[in-house]
Amino acid sequence: MAKKKSKNGSGVKREFDFMSFIWRLASSTVLVVATYNPTQFSYWNWLVVARGADSAGLGPEHFVVGVLLLIGWVILLAATQRSLGFLGLMLGGALLGGVVWLLVDIKVINIDDPTDATWIGLVCVSVLLAVGLSWSHVWRRLTGQFEVDDDN
Repeated sequence: MAKKKSKNGSGVKREFDFMSFIWRLASSTVLVVATYNPTQFSYWNWLVVARGADSAGLGPEHFVVGVLLLIGWVILLAATQRSLGFLGLMLGGALLGGVVWLLVDIKVINIDDPTDATWIGLVCVSVLLAVGLSWSHVWRRLTGQFEVDDDN
């Protein structure tokens, strides 16, 4: 399949494909894992350490990074909510929960360790955000209909 380019010849790819979804998944995962994960390398842990008795406390760098993460969350959550809607979010969450339950039941994954369960939850949030970011493209492919916001 040939790559479609914009009319102005800028080379911007307009075709949605598997790699487009992977980029959205990677972006979602970076945001989710940078915000919180069970290792010492997350914004949450950085805040906890900065508030500790042995540290200098919270500073402007914590504020700036926090606002940048908040901007990322607002963009991804707004796009996901607009694309999937409340019902779509609930159904997507239920589907991911069911898949995790199935994988636990057939012993593919183990959630006895809280760290493992946390990572599985983070992956599920990342996948749900990536699907939300991609859903308009998928919907257009499935139905031929464009989703358009009409905020009169």
